[in-house]
Amino acid sequence: MFVIVGLIVVFGSILFGFTMHHGHIVVLLQWSEFVIIGGAAGGAFLVSNPMTVVVGSIKSSLALLKPNPYSEKAYAELLQVLYDVFQKARKDGLVGLETHIEEPDKSEIFKKYPFFRAHHHALPFLCDTLKVLLTGAVEDHHLSEILDLDLERQHEEARAIPVAMSKIGDALPGFGIVAAVLGVVITMASIGGTASEIGEKVAAALVGTFLGILLSYGVVNPLASAIEARLRAESDYMSCIRTALLAFARGDAPMTCVEFARRNIEPVERPTFAELEALTRKAA
Repeated sequence: MFVIVGLIVVFGSILFGFTMHHGHIVVLLQWSEFVIIGGAAGGAFLVSNPMTVVVGSIKSSLALLKPNPYSEKAYAELLQVLYDVFQKARKDGLVGLETHIEEPDKSEIFKKYPFFRAHHHALPFLCDTLKVLLTGAVEDHHLSEILDLDLERQHEEARAIPVAMSKIGDALPGFGIVAAVLGVVITMASIGGTASEIGEKVAAALVGTFLGILLSYGVVNPLASAIEARLRAESDYMSCIRTALLAFARGDAPMTCVEFARRNIEPVERPTFAELEALTRKAA
């Protein structure tokens, strides 16, 4: 929602300020400049990135139209599912979790938590780690190393999207100059025309520079920053699971494990201890 509002403010303020100077918006509608800049930027993006990053960039940009999924409600659900899983292991042992972690899609535990169950990183991360613990004793520092390595690889893969978008955003002013230079070439070819005709061609050429800078600093780079912020939110969510798993591997009680996870949540989204107790009673 804020993405749409932000873009409206960016374009609205520019166009309003332009009209305040008695400018005509129709002058900015130089479609050839859009084709040159957009086509060159899109082609460069395809050349420099694998298709997974290209598709991921589109999906991540569209996802910004929705609210941040890592809300207080999502964290409350996470604490509940962690407590539920750890309590099950405490009662029935890790063997009692085997059917749940081997086929999580069929697990009665995970069916109660739709956001966690649908998370393509969180569910495998939890289940795979519990499988490792099920196979035998793993020292704390070894488990921590495994979890850190997994999260680091996930972060690097996801961060490729905002990095690629930032690079193409930085290149947009250059493509704007290319469009402007081509406009100057056309202008020079018509140097014998009337002053008004030459003026129109110069204006069209300058629009190319304007569009390149606007799309870079007003659209693409802000979108890349917003996507990166969303990735940090996901990283924080995964870090809660890591903290709880390390506490569980040490032999801490389920309530202690989820308390460690709760302390790992940003204060603005963190449930209070009383709310945590209510959540665990509900999950039990």
